[in-house]
Amino acid sequence: MISNRSGTVGRAVGAIRWPSAPVTYGLIAGCGLLFLVGPASGFNPTYGSGDALLAAQRTYFHRWGVIPAELFEGSGRAALTPATALFVHGSWVHLLGNMLFLYVFGVLTEERMGRVQFTLFYLGCGYLALLGYAAANADSEQSLVGASGAISAVLGAFLYLFPRARVTSLLPFLFFLPLRFPSWVVLPFWATLQWLAAGRAGQGPGVAYLAHLVGFGLGLAFAWVRFGRGTRVKPAPAPAPEGENQP
Repeated sequence: MISNRSGTVGRAVGAIRWPSAPVTYGLIAGCGLLFLVGPASGFNPTYGSGDALLAAQRTYFHRWGVIPAELFEGSGRAALTPATALFVHGSWVHLLGNMLFLYVFGVLTEERMGRVQFTLFYLGCGYLALLGYAAANADSEQSLVGASGAISAVLGAFLYLFPRARVTSLLPFLFFLPLRFPSWVVLPFWATLQWLAAGRAGQGPGVAYLAHLVGFGLGLAFAWVRFGRGTRVKPAPAPAPEGENQP
């Protein structure tokens, strides 16, 4: 009787279809959970409201985000912030936009790279992307948070690995009609927008377009070096949001 039950449980467990991209889903869940318990979501009553909440947000971002002016002073804590900042987001729009891009492009990229390699790739490129932004803005005292650099690296790798995968885009000048284009059209277009925006970006608290460009270049270069010309995968459908929205 026990043997039969054990066999039944074993078959049931074996029939479960485990997620094909657990790292991607884990990153999405982790970023979402940290945002909910942090001060930016407004859901955690321990941070108060009004001016107290704003002060808590500034303190939170300063502690876990990248401060370029402090990063190169030799502090061990500051040296860790390009890693911690990857899991901190400043608003609901910031979080949802990043996680949507990570979901759309991260699943197939992780399946192609494998869990361990994808994890190291994501963290390493994300760290270097924020480090590159900080080096170019070494005097800035603005807090930089978000997974944009790492997700941009995923986009770069996706472009190399799945250049013909068709991506659904919503273009505002075409009344947001859903149109499908290959990734070799959508992603270079997105990168061009980042480059143009980076040229106009000031020192204010805006989008770190330079981190996007550094991450995208790192991801593309990594995929090219690691996988070579003969390992590209056949086209696979991949829905995506508007190509102009930055992660």
